[in-house]
Amino acid sequence: MAGQSPKRSSPLDDAPVGMGRVAGRVVTELERMIVTGELLPGQPIRQELMAERLGVSRLPIREGLRHLTAEGLVAHVPNVGYTVARLEQSEFDQIYLMRAALEPEVLRSLPRFGTTDLEDIRESAAAVAAASDRADLLDMRLKNQAFHFAMFDRSLLRLVVAELRRLWTLAMPYHAVYLFDPAARERVLTEHDAMIDALAVGDNERLIALMAEHRHGGESGTAMVLQTGSQAAHTPPT
Repeated sequence: MAGQSPKRSSPLDDAPVGMGRVAGRVVTELERMIVTGELLPGQPIRQELMAERLGVSRLPIREGLRHLTAEGLVAHVPNVGYTVARLEQSEFDQIYLMRAALEPEVLRSLPRFGTTDLEDIRESAAAVAAASDRADLLDMRLKNQAFHFAMFDRSLLRLVVAELRRLWTLAMPYHAVYLFDPAARERVLTEHDAMIDALAVGDNERLIALMAEHRHGGESGTAMVLQTGSQAAHTPPT
């Protein structure tokens, strides 16, 4: 159908445009480690160790780290090195502020979904539900993002969707704790089903309202985690 984009099996599938193949692979792998929690917020990234692990020289490691610094996933301190970026509450708030501004425009621009498109979306939702049933929180986070971008990627607003992908990736490492709650996981699945119902009848305005509610739940749950972590970081040891 018009406006349809190729399906992506994961939000981490595509290497950055305009980057060499080796450096692109480094970026993809480092992003995967950060999103999955293998590398934690604030953790140093040692170039020599990462080069050895990935089987490349330090040059593509540096290129990849510079790219991820520009994207906001990695922080760099001169003469100290690179670390996984740690979001402050104010930065997290800004991510959700931008999502709230951009996502309605993308959803409003979606074409009417045909039978094949709806089947794709339902398959994505089923993958989220299967991960939830297994209590596989990492896979649920990845499949949840894939579900939403199965919708977003069908918009012709390519630059806006690319920015949304960056924003979602920045926040993803912080969503794990929210999904520890079985009630939160069930709420996510119920809201996904309601979104599919809206897509099936071409009700984009209903879809926008449902997405706003969905986004608010994730923001509220994750914000509590950030606030708790910030308070602990600033509390002197007893």
